[in-house]
Amino acid sequence: MNARIYDKYRTLLEAVSFAGRAHQGQLRKDKETPYACHPFRVCFIVRHVFGFDDPRMLSAALLHDTIEDTTTDFDDLEERFGAEIAGWVACLTKDKSLPEKEREQAYIAKLLEAPWQVQACKLADMFDNLMDLPALPPERRQHSLRRAEQYLAALKTRAAPQLQAPLKLVDELLKGCSC
Repeated sequence: MNARIYDKYRTLLEAVSFAGRAHQGQLRKDKETPYACHPFRVCFIVRHVFGFDDPRMLSAALLHDTIEDTTTDFDDLEERFGAEIAGWVACLTKDKSLPEKEREQAYIAKLLEAPWQVQACKLADMFDNLMDLPALPPERRQHSLRRAEQYLAALKTRAAPQLQAPLKLVDELLKGCSC
């Protein structure tokens, strides 16, 4: 076995399994699709739509909702995937103990201070959520669109050069959405 290849991809493949187990039993908003499809799609978008192949980014994309939406905590991720990936996932996690307005402000501030790799994962998350917009009940679509607009506007203010193409793709997708 080639140890270099094994070491490079072991964490990523463990993240796939971990995300699948962590989201087991959860469903997307259409009440039919297993929730784990979302982080898998976000990972796919980071890799195949945005073109980033860093296994750390792909792992963070897979794990991006585990702290926020499962019983997983930061320590679980740090123990299994290391401080960097756990920290990146923490940057993608909203503090649900805060009131909504404060939570959103804190989340955006955290995203703006995050490494560009984390911002790319957020853009991929937004891309997938926008693609999935028709699955939302009509009364929730406007709220989701407003959030996406907020996040996109904020990320545009601190965009690293590597994010120009993903920002453009999300912007075009957002402009094409209608409710």
